[in-house]
Amino acid sequence: MMLADIISLWNDSWPAGLTMLVLAVGFALVLLIASIKLKVEVDPKIEQTYMALPKIDCGACGFAGCSSYAKAVVANPDLIGKCAPGGAAASAKIAEILSLTASGSTVPAKPIVHCNAHKADKTFFAEYDGIPTCTSANALSNVQACKFGCMGFGDCVAVCKFDAIHIVDGLATVDYEKCTGCTACAKACPREIIEMVPFTNDTMMTVACRSAESGKNTKSFCKVGCIGCGLCTKQNEAFAVSNNLARLDYAKYQPGGAFDAAMKKCPTKIIVYRGKTEPRI
Repeated sequence: MMLADIISLWNDSWPAGLTMLVLAVGFALVLLIASIKLKVEVDPKIEQTYMALPKIDCGACGFAGCSSYAKAVVANPDLIGKCAPGGAAASAKIAEILSLTASGSTVPAKPIVHCNAHKADKTFFAEYDGIPTCTSANALSNVQACKFGCMGFGDCVAVCKFDAIHIVDGLATVDYEKCTGCTACAKACPREIIEMVPFTNDTMMTVACRSAESGKNTKSFCKVGCIGCGLCTKQNEAFAVSNNLARLDYAKYQPGGAFDAAMKKCPTKIIVYRGKTEPRI
């Protein structure tokens, strides 16, 4: 290409190039002005609150995630204490950020599996070989004789972000050293046998059964089910039998004494301890 051709090409193209440059600068200025004008000021307390949370988005607080909870609790300090994984430490930090005095310590809620039947204790109608989830197996009526017990396929294990629950010999078992009380396992159980219980002590006594069958029927398919005999109620008024099932009023629980007496009297040994240390009577 001759020099004259290059000069001619330049003369023809530079106005278009200059126009594009002017337009680009103009758009950039418009975007800059818009970002300044439309900028939403974020309350620094929201960011500080978010940083005080465990940032695992478990949903135990009732919000979509830690970010949503941080915004909500800054707007409404009455929501302090809703973060189970963060516990008292997170609540105290949030109260400090909001220049509030933290309320009295809240009792942490932890999951208790209301079943004590391992593989050898259960009666199965047939071996299940479908989709390996409790939800799928629970949709069938011919898998497990007890329709109130742990199915052992691990839906609760799959949703736990803390490796705090495992299937041990066919039974969901909580590792309380790792458990944060996030409620995910309780929400995942299709039979609702995992209950969030206020742990007023490191270990809590409980009735590890949910069967509403008669005592005769329960004994026919499970070696460790509640038969509704009422012997526990004769030892301790904190126990009551309703719909063939013994239940414990956790608000009345105190370690030892008449509670241990009720535990010893249980003929099927389904009154047990659950917690970081699980003493056996």
